[in-house]
Amino acid sequence: MALRATIYKAAINVADNDRGYYGSHTVTVARHPSETDERLMVRLLAYALWVQADERLVFTRGLSDTDEPDLWNLDLTGAVQQWVEIGLPDERRLLKACGRADQVLVLAYGRGVDVWWAGVQNKTTRAGNLQVFALDAEETKALSLLADRNMDLSINITDRNAWVSCDRGDVSLDVRSLRELV
Repeated sequence: MALRATIYKAAINVADNDRGYYGSHTVTVARHPSETDERLMVRLLAYALWVQADERLVFTRGLSDTDEPDLWNLDLTGAVQQWVEIGLPDERRLLKACGRADQVLVLAYGRGVDVWWAGVQNKTTRAGNLQVFALDAEETKALSLLADRNMDLSINITDRNAWVSCDRGDVSLDVRSLRELV
C-alpha cells in the first residue's frame, strides 16, 4: 500500500515591502511522503515571494508529477507565465521550463547550492527568462521547525530578506540572488 500525502493548511499574511504588495492567502498544500518539512516550508516561502495580486500562482502536484514545477502561474488561456522550481534542478529541466514559460524562477536551498550553481550556471546562459535565488542551509533548517499541520504565517519581505513568524517562533532568511533578468 502506497503512502499518502499529508495535508497542511496555512494562512499566509504577506507584507512585501519591496514590491508594495500586502495580502492574506489561505492555502492547502499536500506534502508528498518523501518531502521534508524543510522543502515544504521553502515551497510556502516561494509562494509568499512570488504571489501576484491576481492570485493565479498555485501549488502543483510537485514531486508527484515530473512535468510540473512546484508552483506555477497560468494565464486564462493555460499558457505558463511563471514556473517556480524549488531545490537544485538539473540544467535540462531548467532549459525545458524556459521554453515553456515566460518566466522561470528557482529558489535553491541546501548545503550543495554553490556546487550546483557552479555546475549549471554556464549551461543556462542562453536562458534569458531564468532567475535564480538561493537560501542559506542553516536558515532553511530553522524554517523547517515552524512546520505544523495548521499554520498562521506572517511573512515580511524587505530588501531581499524574508522574516517568517508564527506561534512556533520566527526565522529571518536572506534571499540571495544568483541570477536575475537584465
